Amino acid sequence: MKINWMLLIGFVVLCNLIGSLGAIWTSSDRSWYNQIKKPSFNPPSWVFGPAWTLLFTLMGIALYLVWTSPSSNIRTIALVLFGVQFVFNILWSYLFFGMHNPILAFIEILILLLLIAITGVYFFVVNSSSGYLLIPYFFWVGFASLLNYSIWKLNA
Repeated sequence: MKINWMLLIGFVVLCNLIGSLGAIWTSSDRSWYNQIKKPSFNPPSWVFGPAWTLLFTLMGIALYLVWTSPSSNIRTIALVLFGVQFVFNILWSYLFFGMHNPILAFIEILILLLLIAITGVYFFVVNSSSGYLLIPYFFWVGFASLLNYSIWKLNA
């Protein structure tokens, strides 16, 4: 398979740009987040930027692999699911950091986790490598779900 480097780089950049929209809320008002109680396993703030950059890069590569796969109904569903889960990814930042609502964010992140799992299955069916590339994203959001839950319970 010949790689279209411009398209691949475009998808990686696109995923990182869209993913960075969540930073509108995560970086705008740090005082609320700095004041709430956090569990002992809360990573330092500097971890999140590199982690998300890596995850959005893997997502961009996975998206490229699906996009360049032969057209089919399964591929179309996979691409739609990818878009939907990405909207939920950005929405979580708004709910948690923008609205300061850990319980609503927790409910939403559970839906996101389910959407990532379903998207990963569809990606795997279209192109197995693309499905594998979403596994770190699934586990990171799983960890974020636990973190979100713990923050909600500590501050309820």
